[in-house]
Amino acid sequence: MPNSTHAFSFREVQRFRQSWLWALLAFVCVVSVVASGPLGVVVAGVIVAFMWSLKLETEVRADGLYVKFAPLHRSFRHVAWADVDSVEAVTYRPLREYSGWGIRFRQGGLAYNVSGSGGVRIGRPDDRELLVGSQRPHDLARAMRDSMRNAGY
Repeated sequence: MPNSTHAFSFREVQRFRQSWLWALLAFVCVVSVVASGPLGVVVAGVIVAFMWSLKLETEVRADGLYVKFAPLHRSFRHVAWADVDSVEAVTYRPLREYSGWGIRFRQGGLAYNVSGSGGVRIGRPDDRELLVGSQRPHDLARAMRDSMRNAGY
């Protein structure tokens, strides 16, 4: 692996591609077009383009975890290894614990998730919890632990 701040030991890109979500979106778009005519077509097009462009990028690098929810984030959010107390691959309930998918806030925590119920729960020194959804939570947790160990944490 090249010696670069952008070299990563784990990378995952997730998108909103659940069939139920797109069926619901199609229904909303049809109703919008029927109810609003030409303006509804524009609104529906913008909504579909926005949903299609959303993606969660997760990288584990030598100096920390990097998460970007594009296009809402223009750059990666960095969590330095010094700011991580614990790492655990988990199965969670997105609707019950975080009221859905996306960038989700709750008391004492933040979640970035796109689909499914797997992720990595990250404990932090200030008792704020971070959950990063992943289709490969055990690989992500392992890469984080390995990078933390290599960095002396």
